[in-house]
Amino acid sequence: MHCNKPIPFDETLLEDCYVECSQAILRAKNIILRGHVNKEEEPIWALKALTLTDLTTLAGDDTKSNVARLCQRAANPFTLNTLSKIDSNIRPNIHAAAVCVYPARVSDAFDSLKCLKKLNVIQIAAVATGFPTGQYPLISKLQEIEYAISKGATEIDIVIDRNLALNENWEKLYNELVEMRKICSNKAHMKTILAVGELGTMTNVKKASMVAMMAGSDFIKTSTGKESVNATLPVSLVMIEAIQKFHRKTGIKIGFKPAGGIKSVRDAINWMILVKETLGMEWLNPNLFRFGASSLFDDIEKCILSAFEC
Repeated sequence: MHCNKPIPFDETLLEDCYVECSQAILRAKNIILRGHVNKEEEPIWALKALTLTDLTTLAGDDTKSNVARLCQRAANPFTLNTLSKIDSNIRPNIHAAAVCVYPARVSDAFDSLKCLKKLNVIQIAAVATGFPTGQYPLISKLQEIEYAISKGATEIDIVIDRNLALNENWEKLYNELVEMRKICSNKAHMKTILAVGELGTMTNVKKASMVAMMAGSDFIKTSTGKESVNATLPVSLVMIEAIQKFHRKTGIKIGFKPAGGIKSVRDAINWMILVKETLGMEWLNPNLFRFGASSLFDDIEKCILSAFEC
């Protein structure tokens, strides 16, 4: 497994990070208009979105049985009849990118995917580090990561300490994330959740993105899905522009994951257009782009059933 490594903290990467909110909104709107997708093309884009989705259950009443159902749905989203009508060249890839659960449910996901013969095909992501608030001591955050990996997690979705970002204590935030990266090591990809709705400004979003990437994150992710404001196209564009800047500076490719509030195929297409028109088609694969959106899966199913079962 290839995982990114931290680079030394570099304050110069936090320079020229001021973002004018109205300009980000306008730029995002223009990019979406430029990459418009016709209605007839939606099923193909829907299939692509499915393969980029982390199917998630993060409820207080999660059990072994509903995690098993989640894994079954992630591995086999369509009936054999529907699959038979889809291009045979892409059928083997018709599955979710990952299932995402709490650390206590990782072993359930591992067992289910093993039975389905989908281990290492569908990744096991665990939210950790005091998800969703991040208001826990660092030692407990590190122990939570270690526990999830020991049970079979191959990806860890961590949350940043928003207090550090709001107080612009960027180097301390970097140091905490580096400690988390050390625990993930080469055993699990580290996806860093910024919780953009709680960072106050677009400038903070861009700076937090840069810090997370310097600390060795494999992905930066918009939201936990639990905040009042989650993924939006303008804030996603700000994070993408940070990825572009970091890539130009270091040559390192960082993945991007919008999460929360993405419910329809048309929503997903807009995010894929945003990525395609900025980072390029090479980013539209599960190693560099994901959706955190279980409700999106429902609309993808409706779109595909309508297109291929008529």
